[in-house]
Amino acid sequence: MVENQGMRAVLIGVLCGSVVALALTRFLSSQLYSVTPTDPITFASVVLIFICVAVVACLVPALRAARVEPMEALRYE
Repeated sequence: MVENQGMRAVLIGVLCGSVVALALTRFLSSQLYSVTPTDPITFASVVLIFICVAVVACLVPALRAARVEPMEALRYE
């Protein structure tokens, strides 16, 4: 459940960020060296790295929550 909610937010952020990044490429083209502003390999690699980091960031709390006994967690509620 933790992983699902976290990744939903990440995918929405990646989608919105990609759209904004594509829209702003015209302004950044003067600062890029030997890379086109809409280089698909660069866009794909950044998206994949971001998703991998987000999976690890969501997985750590999910694994920690899975180690807690259910009765112990309910006792503190």
